[in-house]
Amino acid sequence: MTSTDAAAGPVRLTAFSHGAGCACKLSPEDLRTVLGLVRAVQPDADANLLVGFDTSDDAAVYRLHDDLAIVLTTDFFTPIVDDPFDWGRVAATNALSDVYAMGGVPLLALNLVAWPRDGLPFELLARVLDGGATAARQAGCLVVGGHSIDDAEPKFGLAVVGTVHPDRVLTNRGGRPGDVLVLTKPIGLGVISTAAKRDRAAPGLVATAVEVMTHLNRGARDAAVEVGVHAATDVTGFGLLGHLRELCAASGTGARVVLDAVPVIDGVRALLADGMVAGGTRRNHAFVAPDVDFGALPEPEQLLLADAQTSGGLLLAVAPERAERLLAACRRQGTLAAAAIGELTDDRRGRITVV
Repeated sequence: MTSTDAAAGPVRLTAFSHGAGCACKLSPEDLRTVLGLVRAVQPDADANLLVGFDTSDDAAVYRLHDDLAIVLTTDFFTPIVDDPFDWGRVAATNALSDVYAMGGVPLLALNLVAWPRDGLPFELLARVLDGGATAARQAGCLVVGGHSIDDAEPKFGLAVVGTVHPDRVLTNRGGRPGDVLVLTKPIGLGVISTAAKRDRAAPGLVATAVEVMTHLNRGARDAAVEVGVHAATDVTGFGLLGHLRELCAASGTGARVVLDAVPVIDGVRALLADGMVAGGTRRNHAFVAPDVDFGALPEPEQLLLADAQTSGGLLLAVAPERAERLLAACRRQGTLAAAAIGELTDDRRGRITVV
């Protein structure tokens, strides 16, 4: 769907974006380089900082009291769809997901806006903000302000504060060999958003992608907390394999992924065969390839597993004896997928095998 400016005709927001959604983010390799150069990135030792930089988790967690900690995160990106209201919803849902991935409850949010004041009408920005506020309100989170700059490329997202009990924080570092890996949304969102940017995606497929991207991970969090998982992360810009690799590295494990068990949005493989691959996906693939045994897997399938997701599902590592309970809880909570896609192994740290 496109927006309309009476003076200029239809406006395609994705035409203002150099990359679609989370595919525009710096790659894992870029971040590794930057953080290796920054001298003051590590905060001073503080016993109340429960989660910081060291494990590449989705958000920071700081303990205020014995029974209360805050979760702090931020996320923003360029237009991923042309409809401004949907873009706002997707960007806000994506930012809120980091809090859910830590087992937290979103509480307050601030808008982060970059907007070409002479290039796009402010009416479109108002729709973006309305979409973000709608998603936040659905999550029970208040949008209480924000910050904006004039920029040639539009960008939108949220800084979010949430709460969690200090003893119930979910992180990506608690995985154990033998844990079953459960994914709560289908993948392929980067392929669809790339096709949409190139005006090659059918409207129905874009609508499906928007439905997936605006589905809150609240139910997945509730299922994870109810059953008790060992580790959790959300699947976004680094793709399924990139985020799994981070979980494995933090947990000191390897992993085995069963390709046929990974849920994929219908129609994605056809677009992939047509070359709809984001630059961010190719960077993801190049980064994880040295640590992944793909066997004889064709490159398109490799790229699918590295596809740069926007507002994807949670990836959960759970003890095998609790796996069926977790899958049942996910289905009861209405997650878009409830798929056991593999397990953690005692292979070397960060090593992944795809079968």
